Amino acid sequence: MRTLQSYPNNLPLQATPLIGREREVEAVVERLRGPQTRLLTLVGPGGTGKTRVGLQAAAELVEDFEDGIFFIPLAAITDPALVAPTIARVLGLSEGGARPPEESLEGYLRERHALILVDNLEQVLESAGVLDGLLSSAAGLKILATSRIPLGLYGEQEFPVPPLSLPDPVSLPPLEELADYEAIRLFVERARAVRPDFSLTQENAPAVVGICERLDGLPLAIELAAARTKLLPPGVLLERLGSRLKLLTGGARNLPERQRTLRNAIEWSYGLLDEGEKVLFGRLGVFSGGATLKAMEAVCDARGKLPADVFDSASSLVDESLLREEEGAEGEPRFVMLETIRELASEKLVENGEAEGVRRAHAGYFLALAEEAEPWLTTGEQVSWLNELEDEYGNLRAALSWSLEREEAETALRLGGALWRFWYVRGHTSEGRRWLEEALSLSARGAELLRARVLNGAGHLAWSQGDHERARALRVEALALSRQAGDKREIADALNGLGFVARRRGNYEAARNMHEEALTLSREIDDRWGIAHSIDLSGRAAAFQGDYAAARPRLEEALEMFREVGDRAGIAESTGVMGMAALGQGDYPAARLRFEEARKIMSSLGDRRGIGKMTTPLGDAVLNQGDRDAARSLYQEALKDIKDQQDKWWIAWCLEGMASVDQDEPGRAARLFGAAAALREAIGAPRPPAFRNYHECNLTAVRDRLGQEAFEKAYTEGQKLTPEGAVEYALKRPTVR
Repeated sequence: MRTLQSYPNNLPLQATPLIGREREVEAVVERLRGPQTRLLTLVGPGGTGKTRVGLQAAAELVEDFEDGIFFIPLAAITDPALVAPTIARVLGLSEGGARPPEESLEGYLRERHALILVDNLEQVLESAGVLDGLLSSAAGLKILATSRIPLGLYGEQEFPVPPLSLPDPVSLPPLEELADYEAIRLFVERARAVRPDFSLTQENAPAVVGICERLDGLPLAIELAAARTKLLPPGVLLERLGSRLKLLTGGARNLPERQRTLRNAIEWSYGLLDEGEKVLFGRLGVFSGGATLKAMEAVCDARGKLPADVFDSASSLVDESLLREEEGAEGEPRFVMLETIRELASEKLVENGEAEGVRRAHAGYFLALAEEAEPWLTTGEQVSWLNELEDEYGNLRAALSWSLEREEAETALRLGGALWRFWYVRGHTSEGRRWLEEALSLSARGAELLRARVLNGAGHLAWSQGDHERARALRVEALALSRQAGDKREIADALNGLGFVARRRGNYEAARNMHEEALTLSREIDDRWGIAHSIDLSGRAAAFQGDYAAARPRLEEALEMFREVGDRAGIAESTGVMGMAALGQGDYPAARLRFEEARKIMSSLGDRRGIGKMTTPLGDAVLNQGDRDAARSLYQEALKDIKDQQDKWWIAWCLEGMASVDQDEPGRAARLFGAAAALREAIGAPRPPAFRNYHECNLTAVRDRLGQEAFEKAYTEGQKLTPEGAVEYALKRPTVR
């Protein structure tokens, strides 16, 4: 068997195996074997492992280059004039004589079939002409380079080295699959190097994933963090990662100095920037989750005194691997910093004394964006605006944080008032409520109407989670302030919100009266969307009460109006309630069609809660048509969507549906019925009259199967479950019959 030592090369032996990177190494090898590739440059920020990928690829190519593969490390060189002599020395060419080293190299390589791996070229880019000359004179030569910056030579092919693969921290795969992700595998292997007993467990897996995610999947950062597990368990380490650059120090002594701390790795690139680029780099630290060019120009050059063109400097930062260009909403270019790099940029912003001014400009820009988007969120343009707000969510959070930290009450209230509908539709309900409550805690004189708008938004989010007491209190205060300000739009919103709560609590006549009063106000100001919304809610209250004769024309009118204004969420809601009316009347085929149509629209909006609340009654329709297995799948799917939104009303409905599915396991069914009843009692929301008949039939069937005493015991056990425990119990697959 032939080994690496059987071929001419000076590739250093690696102290540890390369973790992951199989795809990248294979791609690099394939590119270099192709006749069209003469110069391939591995590019990426410090710490991505460009050198290790290059060395591994070179090792796999030793049989392809009969005259050798040679590794040329340039990290210690800062003078471009020394590059050619360094390459010559590695190749064993003698120094001295009248011939320049470039000529000696060209003469030596002219007839040879060789590969040279030139490592760390970014600080000596002016020497790129040397490589170009070698390629021009030696037809059998190929060059593999690593650099944080492309070399800019004709014929150069770039190969971006990405961070290591990461799992989704929100929805973790099973423990046995986590090691399939490169970042996790690297952390575990390096942690075992300092703690041989370290292993990935159910308990520490979320923290390990969190660490790797916070470190952007950068191999250097992960290795430095894993070394800390000698003293800090993963959970504690994750908590201390607020300042990555301070914590991640002390790399192995046999590493280059620039790789012994994460800070050094990034500072290395920062030191290569010109003054204008350094200023822009620091200011870009204000952005969270990236920015469009328009946002960068508005925030970073707010006063028109940036000593560089934003686009040109941003392009340089991309070339320096300190920025990444991605595709944002509607295909617009978006510039993103890894969080580890952004931490250093934020430090530079503070050091330059510019933090306060740049953050104020940032908050102002994203406040304007939120307020521009808000009126479009109930129109036919809502999806594109929702997507844009989602793209900018990190920046919107940063703007909110700044306004709350500085107690800028007006900015915080305006942001909250503009964003609450986005939070509702996109499922950021709990977070949205926290932001709104914090904004309401600030004192703001003369901002009654702003407060009313935020109170209405907070009330809507509280209602959507089944927190009816808080929803009612918020809406009552919003109604008082709106009437004080004389704003009919906000008065109507508050009345509709109070009608929401009344309907959930079974006070249908009161709900219908409030929706009719809101409708009158919306008509007075010719608010087309408000008119449609009030009509829809009035029809909804009638449908849930079982008054279908009054409900149907209302719902049809609302649906037509929502189509006129283009509000797809409104179309979905009205369509879904028409399905509820069909469900209550026992027309299950019609109900299914309505729910399926509404669910598709909710899916197009990215509204997980909306999908869940259409899927739940779809399960009822399917179950009443006799397909238990399909109904079970629908309830499970709905419960997974709804539980994260903490919507207790629909969770209770799901539990009742799953109990009905599992009548053949009456003990399980009774517990689920008990858990649903406890949840309904806690939020003060009985099951609507229109949907009680089949529910009570199923409940009676379970009681008859078990007998009264056993039923009461199981039912009581279900009542004692926490909401989280009830959801977990419901999602466990019942025993196969």
